Amino acid sequence: MPRFKRTALVQIIILFIAITAGRAQNTPAQPLDLYILIGQSNMAGRGPITTEIANEKDNRVYMFTKDKQWVTAKHPLHFDKPSVAGVGPGLTFGLTMEQSNPQHLIGLIPCAVGGTPIEHWVPGAYDQATKTHPYDDAVERITAAMKYGTVKGVIWHQGESNSSPEKAKDYLAKLMELIQRVRTLVGNPNLPFVVGELGRYRPAYANINTQLAKLPATVPFTALASSEGLVHKGDTTHFDGPSAQEMGRRLAQQMLKVQGQVKK
Repeated sequence: MPRFKRTALVQIIILFIAITAGRAQNTPAQPLDLYILIGQSNMAGRGPITTEIANEKDNRVYMFTKDKQWVTAKHPLHFDKPSVAGVGPGLTFGLTMEQSNPQHLIGLIPCAVGGTPIEHWVPGAYDQATKTHPYDDAVERITAAMKYGTVKGVIWHQGESNSSPEKAKDYLAKLMELIQRVRTLVGNPNLPFVVGELGRYRPAYANINTQLAKLPATVPFTALASSEGLVHKGDTTHFDGPSAQEMGRRLAQQMLKVQGQVKK
């Protein structure tokens, strides 16, 4: 075979391998609108995955896996505690964002870790129960995911572990520090940051909700998603599946409002 034909054949083979590899990894066809999902177990998701909920998906909404690959998003999004992972607000949030921006692809970056207090969401902090560094691990995942798009916002649901009166006193200050760190990480001082109220079914959670209510008036381009009417799955701690989904919708509604404020 003439040399130029062999060279052309080699190039074709290389191209075929590259395309096949891309398909195998489900690499998005265009840059993603990225959203960071952080917090503890109610963000990670503990609601039962029913048959109906298991079918909740859209080919334009992706999730960043534990192995840092993009796949079509499905429940459970998180992998912090595989034996109890279930329905959280993240997927419904992503689907709602895609429905509002149908020309865009959505990329969800799951980073929540069940049981973690806000004190573990600082550089260098170690969570013994999960043997993870919640904040540092999130930074690694966010940095890797940013190669595929632009971070458009953060959703945060956390506070059950900080809901005692003593721990709740300085919660807002620590949350403000976290917001600043994440905004610096992604290079956007106006990055929308939306927080979800804790379930109203346990009295102690009001300690955190009182602090969260102060955030929108304290930090620009932040918002609060209400938990009014949402119910737990029987443990007075975790949202059931439909309530987790509704929280996702409410987080998305608030995210869209804040994004509108940023554009003005």
